[in-house]
Amino acid sequence: MIDPILYWNEVALEANRVSHTNGKNEQTGPTLSSRALAIVHLAMYDAYAGVKGNPLTPVNLSSYLPGLPNPQPNAAAAAAVAAAAHATLSYLFPSQKPFFDLKHTQAGLQEPGLQAGHEFGLLVAQKMLEKRQDDPSASDDGYAASMARGAHRPDPDNAGQGFHAPFYGAKSRCFAVTDRHELDAPPQPDSAEYDDALQQVRGKGIAPELMGTLPPSITSRSANDTLIGIYWGYDGAAELGTPPRLYNQIIRAVAIAKMNSVDQNARLFALVNAAMGDAGVLAWDQKYIHDLWRPTVGIREDDPSLGPAGIGTPTLSEDSDPAWLPLGAPKTNSKTLEKNFTPPFPAYPSGHATFGAAAFHITRLFYNISDRNNDSLFNGLAFVSDEFNGTNRDNKGTVRPKHARTFPGGLWQMIVENGLSRVYLGVHWQFDAFAVDALGAPDLSRNIGGVPLGIKIAEDIASNGLNLSSVGPRH
Repeated sequence: MIDPILYWNEVALEANRVSHTNGKNEQTGPTLSSRALAIVHLAMYDAYAGVKGNPLTPVNLSSYLPGLPNPQPNAAAAAAVAAAAHATLSYLFPSQKPFFDLKHTQAGLQEPGLQAGHEFGLLVAQKMLEKRQDDPSASDDGYAASMARGAHRPDPDNAGQGFHAPFYGAKSRCFAVTDRHELDAPPQPDSAEYDDALQQVRGKGIAPELMGTLPPSITSRSANDTLIGIYWGYDGAAELGTPPRLYNQIIRAVAIAKMNSVDQNARLFALVNAAMGDAGVLAWDQKYIHDLWRPTVGIREDDPSLGPAGIGTPTLSEDSDPAWLPLGAPKTNSKTLEKNFTPPFPAYPSGHATFGAAAFHITRLFYNISDRNNDSLFNGLAFVSDEFNGTNRDNKGTVRPKHARTFPGGLWQMIVENGLSRVYLGVHWQFDAFAVDALGAPDLSRNIGGVPLGIKIAEDIASNGLNLSSVGPRH
C-alpha cells in the first residue's frame, strides 16, 4: 500500500524544484516556498487526522485547524489526503496542475469511501487556504536600503538583485508557534567578536581566484570546507529549489529508515513544515529588524573611509579588502553561466541555520530526543545532496561529482554543519548561525543566531502541540 503522506510529500518537493526551474515564479525563494510547503502538509495532515484522528493515540492526531466538521463515516483517508494535497498544490503552483492531475491518477485510489474522502480533503484545503489568504508577498516595493555603516545593501557583484521579502516577516501571521520569538542583537562592527568572525569568513569564504591575496595570518578554505558549503546550498537554483526541500529530503530518509506508520508520517511532516513555515516568518522578521550587512559588503567596506557613509582616513584598515569577493551561493545549473551570488536579504540570522535547526530539531523531538548533542537518527544512512548528485553543474558548466555523505552525529551534526556551511560560501558571518565559545564550539546559551531561533521554534511547537497559531503580524 502506498503511504499517501510520503507520496504527496514527494510531489510537493517536486513542485518546489520545478517552480525554480520553469520560469513561472510560483512560490519561489525561501519565504514563499516554506509557506507553500507548510500549507500543503498541514492540509494533508488535517485531511488525514479528520478521517483517522484520535487525540488519545500515541501519535496524537488531533486537528490543526479548529472547527472542522467531521467527515462522513466511510471517508477514505488516502482520498482525503490526495484531495487536500492536489487542491493546495494546484492553487499554489497553477502552471503545474497537469502534473498534479497525473500524480492523482497514478496514486491508484481504489478503496471504499473515495468520494467522501475526496470531499473532506477539498473542504480542508479550502479552509487552509482561507486561513492564509492575507499573507503578504515577497515584494520589495516601497523598501529602501539604509546607507549607514553596517547595514545590508545589495551584493556589489550582483548589484541589481533587489531585496527579498523585506515586509514578509513583520506582516505574516505565524503557523504554529505561541510567541513571536526574537533574538539578541548580533555582534557589531569593530567589536572583538565581530572581528573574529570577519577574519574567519575572509579566509574561509573567499572566491578561489582571490585566495592568493589573503594575508599569511588568515586561514583559507579547505577542499572539505568547499564541499560542505556547496552541499547544503539549494539557493533557489534551477533543478534544486530551496533549503526547505533539502531538509524534507533528509527527513524522508529518516522516516523511511524508521519504517514510520502513516499516522507518524502525517504528524511528522506537518510538524516539520509548520516549523519551517514559522522559521520563514520569524527569521525574516529578525533579518530586517537587525539589518546587518553581508560579508561581501562588510569586508569590502570595513574601513570607515569606504562606502556611502565613509569618512576620511589616512591609511586602510588591515581588516578591510576593497576587492574581496565570496565563493558565493552556488548558481547551480545556470543556463547562462551566471555568477555565484550573495542572497538578497540581510545576514542576521541565517535562514539556512533557522530552517535547518527548526526542521531537524523538531524531528529529534518527535523521536523523543531533546538534548542538544549528537544523536543516532542517521546511523547507517548516507545522503546525496542534489548539489553533488553527479548530474547537476556548477556555474561554469562543469558537472559536479556524486558525493554520498554520512553523519555519525545524526541530525544534530547536520544542524551545526548546515549553519557553518554558509561561512564557507562567504555569504554569512558565523554568528548568523550561532555564537561560539572560547574553543570555537557552538554556544547555544546565548540567544544569537539562526540555530537558537530554530530550536526555540521547534521546542515551542513540540511543547504546545500542532495547533493554529494565534500569533499575528508584528505590524
